[in-house]
Amino acid sequence: MKAPDTNTALKLTEWITDRAIQGVPPLCSAENLALEYKIDASYPDDEERIEALINWETTKNFTSGFITGLGGLITLPVAIPAAFGASWILQARMAAAIAKLSGHDLKSDRVRTFVLICLAGEAGKEVVKEVGIKIGKGLTESAIRGVSGRALIEINKRVGFRLLTKAGEKGVLNLSKMVPLAGGLVGGIFDAGACRIVGKQAKDLFYSK
Repeated sequence: MKAPDTNTALKLTEWITDRAIQGVPPLCSAENLALEYKIDASYPDDEERIEALINWETTKNFTSGFITGLGGLITLPVAIPAAFGASWILQARMAAAIAKLSGHDLKSDRVRTFVLICLAGEAGKEVVKEVGIKIGKGLTESAIRGVSGRALIEINKRVGFRLLTKAGEKGVLNLSKMVPLAGGLVGGIFDAGACRIVGKQAKDLFYSK
């Protein structure tokens, strides 16, 4: 796999967020996923809804069979294994649903970028620091709006570079160090711990009591 360029990196991040937010059959959109929990009166508050969402998305469907099946339905804009794209969509969709439950607008380019930051795991924090942005827990809409358009592009580019690099020839070994796969893809089985890590990061980033 050749070294990624800026255009490819940005194309990948746009592809991930578009499909995560809009949904890919048989997955509903991130907004509808959030709505399923929002209308369930059995939860006392949104924090409980988010925890339930993380728990359920961690345990359901995240098997090698589901990843393979979803991978067969998508066409990636870059030459990497479909399993990577499928797992990124699943994780980003959950992060976007958490953002929606926390009151954020999924149509916002800024919110979409912060979904990508969740997807990148610990590396996302490094990217934000490199771009010169300070973020804390429970981001407000005003804090998100304060991020410049130039910074958004730079974050998207850097996250895209990291995802592409780790999905290269040695991606299966190295992806767990960058994208939170909690051990990576082992024997074709997607580790559900990945989803939990992304979910917890999304909750920390988007939800404020």
